[in-house]
Amino acid sequence: MTVTINSAANASGRYLDERLGLAKIVKKNIRKVFPDHWSFMLGEIVLYSFIILLLTGTWLTLFFNPSMTEVAYNGPYVPLKDVHMSEAYASTLKISFEIRGGLIMRHLHHWAALVFIAGMVVHAFRTFFTGAFRKPREFNWLLGIGLLTLGLVEGFAGYSLPDDLLSGTGLRIADGVVKSIPVVGTYVSFFMFGGEFPGEDLIPRLYMVHILLIPALILGLIGAHLALVVFHKHTQYPGAGRTNNNVVGFPLLPVYAAKAGGFFFVVFGVLAFISAVAPINPVWLFGPYNPSEVSAGSQPDWYIGFLEGSLRLMPNLETRLWGHTLSWNVLIPSLVIPGVMFMVFAIYPFLEAWVTGDRTEHHILDRPRNQPVRTGLGVLFITSYAILWLAGGNDILAITFGLSINSITWFFRFFFFIGPPLAFWITKRACLGLQRRDREKVLHGRETGILMQLPHGEFVEVHEPISVEERWRLVQHEVQRPIEAPSSTDRNGVARRFAVGGKARAKLSSWFYEDRVEPPTPTEVRELEAGHH
Repeated sequence: MTVTINSAANASGRYLDERLGLAKIVKKNIRKVFPDHWSFMLGEIVLYSFIILLLTGTWLTLFFNPSMTEVAYNGPYVPLKDVHMSEAYASTLKISFEIRGGLIMRHLHHWAALVFIAGMVVHAFRTFFTGAFRKPREFNWLLGIGLLTLGLVEGFAGYSLPDDLLSGTGLRIADGVVKSIPVVGTYVSFFMFGGEFPGEDLIPRLYMVHILLIPALILGLIGAHLALVVFHKHTQYPGAGRTNNNVVGFPLLPVYAAKAGGFFFVVFGVLAFISAVAPINPVWLFGPYNPSEVSAGSQPDWYIGFLEGSLRLMPNLETRLWGHTLSWNVLIPSLVIPGVMFMVFAIYPFLEAWVTGDRTEHHILDRPRNQPVRTGLGVLFITSYAILWLAGGNDILAITFGLSINSITWFFRFFFFIGPPLAFWITKRACLGLQRRDREKVLHGRETGILMQLPHGEFVEVHEPISVEERWRLVQHEVQRPIEAPSSTDRNGVARRFAVGGKARAKLSSWFYEDRVEPPTPTEVRELEAGHH
């Protein structure tokens, strides 16, 4: 019996190999080494959350009815008995109260969406702070930014489908944002909503976008992202992830596949536990959407909070031009600010390469402290986001702490311009201080806390030398230095073209790399090893 099964398996393997060339692919990738560092698990959390989203979303589509047709509710939830609502909202209530396991499936889907976006954000900042976006991985960075953008849109679309008062209020805000676009805003709004807000076709259109269009795009980008990771190979931390056999990771089969499979079930189990003990989005408390009502104290999902905050902080400014009203109070906070933030984040790899003139390939990651300006810019971005996110709950803060909502709003308006530069300066100084400490550790060893009295009475602290591996990790990084400004004239005294751009590049490079700590030179290290220090 065993021989028959093995023969059938071998025949099937030959059949597929002759037509698809699987043997060559398997031989090439079955022993591919994956690094064993905890930070690489962030990307896995994103992938596993997306798989959970696909599974739970497929289940929910079996029971959700994306229709705006008005019906009278006759389900088991008594407070909404005989209340008129859309079939979309009624089917959401049915999933929550009448379908076995429906409520926990809704919770699991919602929590997986929150973790999916949170994982992408943290993974993006891990990539940013360690310089993993540098050549040859710039295109993969852009794919990641595209995934994050699609994730935000997908989350908002799913958040809007139940057609309850909370999601309808969010859609009303989205309608105002779209209409603030000069000239074409009203036309785009009519196209989205199928007429005047709230329209008759909004939920069906959002439903198709949510379950088909954007998931297909996300799936394609994830596939391209993983393909580029395999093609470019994984980046490595300097000196990290090595075993006793000097191996930087573990092969795909059997070690990494087993660990990845186990980690998927860990993520699934954690999300299932959270979904069971922490209910989220209780749509039955909000009631069906009514354009004449606005939820008090309602808050969007966390990833949309910064847009809410920017809208609340922007003063009321409008301009009339050529018969059109420009609503700066909506256009700037909802489109300009997030657009600039995401654009700068996307082009940063190319900006840094232009400033440094670095065109070499990088496969070893930076320690954030060795790139103080880049790290400071990342903290500046996070601080800006956090301020806008907190401002989105200014009413909640006012009620909780008994403060004036106007005072809180004005505080955040000023702090939005003061806080991020201050965070940048503090982060940069901290990175330079950590670099100086690393230099001292290489030259003088590690502090032991042991005091010794010399013959002439002086007390000194005993230092012990650090290992060769740790010393290499502290000095291996390449120090970037500012590029020199090109001369405005050539050797014949003729003015050079683009000299202004070259000077601007040199000034920007000086701002990036003028403040730096030089690591110990090889001569200093050799003198240390010879006992001269």
